[in-house]
Amino acid sequence: MTALDFFLLVVAGFFTGLIGFVTGMASIVSYPALLAVGLPPVAANVTNTVAMVAVGVGATANSGRELVGRGPTLVRWAILSAVGGVLGALALVVAPDGTFETVVPFLVAVASLALLVQPLVRRHVGELNAPWIVPLGIFLIGIYGGYFGAGAGVIYLSMMLLCTSESIWSASILKSFLLGISNLVAAIGFAIFGPVHWGAALALGAGAFVGAWCGPPVVKVIPPNALRVGVGVGGIGLAVYLAT
Repeated sequence: MTALDFFLLVVAGFFTGLIGFVTGMASIVSYPALLAVGLPPVAANVTNTVAMVAVGVGATANSGRELVGRGPTLVRWAILSAVGGVLGALALVVAPDGTFETVVPFLVAVASLALLVQPLVRRHVGELNAPWIVPLGIFLIGIYGGYFGAGAGVIYLSMMLLCTSESIWSASILKSFLLGISNLVAAIGFAIFGPVHWGAALALGAGAFVGAWCGPPVVKVIPPNALRVGVGVGGIGLAVYLAT
């Protein structure tokens, strides 16, 4: 990897962190950037997961006070996300190529549409009050995050806004924290067993940390409805991109 490649990955990392916190679509920037500097798909995927730990760290470092007081619930959710991340990393290592990729665009598209119609659902149905949905969702999204993760933030935001009373601001913080945990445990496994390109991971991660640090102040000034619609529309675009 050349010095120019390293610099480009730092820049891509910054926008990855910022976009990842604001919209939940970090990998739409980071994964193509890793491919562009010459990494093969599996190495790019593994390296991307390692670098994405920095998004959770950066965002939590600048908004962690919002998580104070959530107590045992947050601990349980963190454990579910961690276990999911381990299983997702294991799936990437042992599953045949293309196992999940065919359903990923569908998942992201459904989550994006759910975000767009969320006010309508709330008006006619109310909050989807099923206590088991959120823990199960966190576990399954943790698996997906450890395996590939593109659009995982969109799926997470959709679930939280439909099934809980969380605002999009607090859901964004929880999303970054919990996905950061699933990425961390997956990254530990990849560091031992996966083809991580450490120079690329360092460059991308450094930029992503700074970008994610800048994310919370940006989200605070964006009107919630505009953010929700923007994420939903962007998610549909991501689904189309992943399907092609």
